[in-house]
Amino acid sequence: MKPVKFTVFRERFGVLLHSIRFRLVLWFTAILAVILFAFSAFLFYTQSRSLQEEAIHELDRRVTGLSENVQSALRQGSGQFSIPTGLLRDTDAFVLLSPAGEIIANQGPITAQQIIQVVSAGLQSTPRTTESSAIYWTSPNSQSYAFVIIPVQGQLGINFLLIFGGILDPNAVVRRFLLTLAGGSLLTLAIALAGGFWLADRAMRPVKTITQAARTIGETDLSRRLNMKSKDELGELANTFDAMLARLQAAFERQRQFVADASHELRTPLTIVNLETSRAIAARRSPQEYQHALNIIHSENNFMTSLVNDLLMLARMDAGQTAVEKIPLDLSDVVVETVERLTPLATRNGVTLEAGSLPETIIPGDQQYLLQMLSNLVENAIKYTTGENRRVGVETGTAGGSVWVRVSDTGPGIAPEHLPHLFDRFYRVDKARSRDDGTESDPQAPSGSGLGLSIVQWIAQVHGGQVHVESTLGVGTTFEVMFATHQ
Repeated sequence: MKPVKFTVFRERFGVLLHSIRFRLVLWFTAILAVILFAFSAFLFYTQSRSLQEEAIHELDRRVTGLSENVQSALRQGSGQFSIPTGLLRDTDAFVLLSPAGEIIANQGPITAQQIIQVVSAGLQSTPRTTESSAIYWTSPNSQSYAFVIIPVQGQLGINFLLIFGGILDPNAVVRRFLLTLAGGSLLTLAIALAGGFWLADRAMRPVKTITQAARTIGETDLSRRLNMKSKDELGELANTFDAMLARLQAAFERQRQFVADASHELRTPLTIVNLETSRAIAARRSPQEYQHALNIIHSENNFMTSLVNDLLMLARMDAGQTAVEKIPLDLSDVVVETVERLTPLATRNGVTLEAGSLPETIIPGDQQYLLQMLSNLVENAIKYTTGENRRVGVETGTAGGSVWVRVSDTGPGIAPEHLPHLFDRFYRVDKARSRDDGTESDPQAPSGSGLGLSIVQWIAQVHGGQVHVESTLGVGTTFEVMFATHQ
């Protein structure tokens, strides 16, 4: 059990070390530690300097009183020093030297020889700027002393040297202040570390929610949403994640529908081909029957080829792999070419194909794609135009800063509820606008794959245009593509 627990602990600790939460807290604590160290060092420096100046000032005051008493005794020749009570402390030390360097008097916890050595070393290593400049020394028991040297006049103007030293910080104020700063800083860092983990955990909680939701969401469960109500950056991230899920769900649904529709569309011609071939090889047939079967198979093959080509084109369009070379061209020329190419088809279907007003309309575009767009629109109009007066018209024009092309037919029209879905792939309004069963298909008839208008919409959009449709039941349908002249 212990190795398992240790492994789990090691994994969790490893995850914690690599988490953003840990790094945020670590950086926050490190920055705070640097700030606290700099601030504490500044406080310690200023406080220790202030205490040192106060200690030196107090030392000068006391040595002045001591020197007056020593000078008075020397002038009287008594050799007895009357030191006022409170002027010297138990830790203070002084030495009185004669002009010849002899020790006349000394007192304190430090021997006279040691004091003389300390002062001599200090005078050699540190230049003296004033007569009362202090010499600092740290005793073996880590006590910091300051020594001052003052000349004292005796009888006949003879100068004696008075060396006086005292502890700079007898009450250990600086040490206690240092310990207080260190303890306060460590306590502050500990509180900051704990508070930082709490705040980071609270701040990163929405990220955990998003991560858990992303782990549980699969291809079959794209309907889940985070629905976070916060207005901060994490709320914006959650809303973006919800929007992405909505787009993915719509894309998957379109993909499923697309695959189902494509399979259905391909299944019908394959079934027809299989039936015709089975019928042809089941028994000996006449040449006319074989010809009829081959015509049907050829028609279905053409339909499947057209369907596969349309699917391939749409796949390339969706993947952004289709190159559109835009050059200035006259849209009216494209209309003329389309009408000339599809007039035989219109004639076979008993439809009159007319070109209306065709003023010069220059737009930047790819002629082949624009020709395919207009061909799809005109083929649909020819295929679905019924009645006695079968007419299809194509015309161009300008409106403001835009160029338009219209394809109108005199067909049965389209119900309003179907208009928003006309450009969906494989969408069919009704059986009248669906493909024939193929048993008597005209080999020259346009295919009914249900992808033509989707291709029309893509070509229009890639040229900066928009497709509009208006239809009246019993009157006919008009498709209009509007292009901007400057793109």
